[in-house]
Amino acid sequence: MRVSVHIDSSDAKATSSGDTTRRDGFGTPHAGANTNTSNGPTDARSTNRRIMALALPTFGQLIAEPTFILIDTAIVGHIGDAALAGLSIGSTIILTAVGLCIFLAYSTTAQVAHLLGAGHRREGLQAGIDGLWLALSIGTVLGLGLFAAAEPLCRALGGQGEVLEQAVTYTRAIVLGAPGMLMVYEANGIFRGLQKVRITLIAAVSGAVLNTALDVLFVIVFHWGIAGSGAATLIAQWYMGLFLVIPAILWARADGASLRPRLSGIAAAGSDGLPLFVRTLAIRAAMVTTVACAARMGTSVLAGFQAVNSSWNFAMNMLDSVGIAGQTLVATTLGSGNVKQARKLTAATGRAGLVTGALIGLTLAIIGLFAGHFFSPTPHIQTLIAVGMVTMGVFFPLQGWMMAIDGILIGARDYRYLALTCTLTAAVYMALVLALAGMMTPMIPNDMLRTALLWATFNVVLMGGRGLFNGLRVRSDAWMK
Repeated sequence: MRVSVHIDSSDAKATSSGDTTRRDGFGTPHAGANTNTSNGPTDARSTNRRIMALALPTFGQLIAEPTFILIDTAIVGHIGDAALAGLSIGSTIILTAVGLCIFLAYSTTAQVAHLLGAGHRREGLQAGIDGLWLALSIGTVLGLGLFAAAEPLCRALGGQGEVLEQAVTYTRAIVLGAPGMLMVYEANGIFRGLQKVRITLIAAVSGAVLNTALDVLFVIVFHWGIAGSGAATLIAQWYMGLFLVIPAILWARADGASLRPRLSGIAAAGSDGLPLFVRTLAIRAAMVTTVACAARMGTSVLAGFQAVNSSWNFAMNMLDSVGIAGQTLVATTLGSGNVKQARKLTAATGRAGLVTGALIGLTLAIIGLFAGHFFSPTPHIQTLIAVGMVTMGVFFPLQGWMMAIDGILIGARDYRYLALTCTLTAAVYMALVLALAGMMTPMIPNDMLRTALLWATFNVVLMGGRGLFNGLRVRSDAWMK
């Protein structure tokens, strides 16, 4: 990959054209530049274009890891039922473990964007380098730990006999790619903070293509079985990591950032990420509790829930991409000290999330009426899927707005507030949904009503609670730092 680290030409062009705002090689205002957007377009249309210019490539990047698992599923399904069941267990382990480390991307995005807006570009890139060392350290420990604990973890998730053997084989093959994937998260945070997200999309798309080609080669041509599928994903993860880390290092070095591991910087990156880790853990615990409650409501409800939940997970990436775009823009604006513009961007991001949520929700509701045929041949399950998709679709505008404001608060580095309120909301939700499954379910024999109540509780209490806390926060000035 050819990477240019010459960053003076754009300054010369800007000066020759009469533009006194210096720009770096990323196309973003250079350190010390006036990042107050009063000199540029401030109308709603241009703001929406800025949000979408960041959101669309980000969405493509966000679905990289789910796409890897989807490709693995399609290929491994041709090996046999035991292999497919083993893949389900192994992918659950890796997605959960890696998903808990998403704070690497979020905290770095906010830190880099904030420092860039404040005119401290070198310090922002230095924070990114420190984060890369943290990602490599966590990924190494995580990969080795999961490799060693693969068998007991797979057994705990219900693996037995041949299924257990396949699950352990897949898990041990794929988890050694954890350092590469966590470095992808961290590098994504750097490039989002610099508002250069196209490279993250290129990495995601090329990684998915490489994973597919290697999957076919290893599994179908070489007959390596499920181990070949895991190895293909491992290679793709490391490829993506190097694809993003190398240019990040070159650009950081060009700006004078140190590439050596600095314990103080790594500790600071970990300190910023801890509250976000707690927030993510609380949300994951709430989701696991929801799955457990669906299981207690009956096999049919659980089967319908799985189809709706898979669709919801994919759609949430679209909403998250809007939040990340707002996070980047607001963090940069707050770094420059332009509070008024930060409020304008917050309102615009909230509206974008609301509209996006409404459009996706309407699509989910309409598709849900017919999607059951793709997930199950059983008419009863198809009906439950329709009920779940329609119920989810009704509440999606709320989710869109909530996710947008969530991104804003992350961009403002309001991490402790988010950790506290997410944990509180998740605790209340888990208590209520467990009561629903334990006490109300015996009194509600109708599976359709059970499904509707489960998803309504999820949206009103968990998503609505987070939205309430986020809305109250942005109405004040406490979050603007």
